[in-house]
Amino acid sequence: MFANFKRILGFAFKDFSRNKGISLATTFILAVAILLVTWLFFFHGMSDYLIGQIKSKIDITAYFKEDAAEENILAVKDEILKLSPDIKNVEYVSKDQALKDFNQKHGSSSVLSRALDEVGENPFLPSLNITTTGDPSLYEQISKVLETSDFSKFIEKVDFSEKKDTIEKVFSITSKVSAFVLILGAVLVLISVLVVFSAIKLAIENSKEEISTMRIVGADDWFVRGPFLIQGAIYGIVAFLFCILVSGLCAYFLSSKIGVVLPGFDMFNYFLTNFWIFVLIQLGFGIAVGVISSFIAVKRYLEV
Repeated sequence: MFANFKRILGFAFKDFSRNKGISLATTFILAVAILLVTWLFFFHGMSDYLIGQIKSKIDITAYFKEDAAEENILAVKDEILKLSPDIKNVEYVSKDQALKDFNQKHGSSSVLSRALDEVGENPFLPSLNITTTGDPSLYEQISKVLETSDFSKFIEKVDFSEKKDTIEKVFSITSKVSAFVLILGAVLVLISVLVVFSAIKLAIENSKEEISTMRIVGADDWFVRGPFLIQGAIYGIVAFLFCILVSGLCAYFLSSKIGVVLPGFDMFNYFLTNFWIFVLIQLGFGIAVGVISSFIAVKRYLEV
């Protein structure tokens, strides 16, 4: 059995080297497809980071009546945190803290400063800023609980209705980005399969005499198919070696440029952190496409 495998391996490498033009062209196109799939993974990482940053800034605020006691507000905070594990943070902002934050943010605006002076007292209400990691329905649920619970008598208003459209748009974009990545990935897989399929068909055409000889001497179908299946795997492995090197170099040199557009996202660190995932994606994709395409092509030839 080992001897047969060794012969099959020898035939595969012989065909790969004999058809240099076809092999290089197929490997190159497969490498391009792997790189595109890799960049989809990079894009997914960047979009997840960006959407995460946007989500972290989305919140709803419950404003309490001016005479609401702090212990009642903190009691509401505790109740909100019990609603769902997807509630990330509930921040209590007192009247004094709200005024301080306003002055820090708008202290340079003389118009707003004069308006605040004319009011003559602290116009801000104590509040709870609520952020979650869940979907928009969770914000709506929190809003309804606040407006209908026993604590509603302490609450002046909840601004969910004002932010509802923005929250829903952000989560809608998230789902559309994920769908786009899946569809584009499927298209790339299809293109790669067709390219490798065509290359293996050409290799089979160039090996007709050898295949006929194998059949005459009684070789079974798997002995005939084997070299082409391994040849498909070789395409994938060679393409992978090229792609993993190019991916690392691109991530290293583009990291600073991406960081300007997307502050806080380190592309090279993302590559290193997910290195084995990149290896699995590229190697798995390359070998799977190469072997599956070869199997389809050879099976079709043998049925003729």
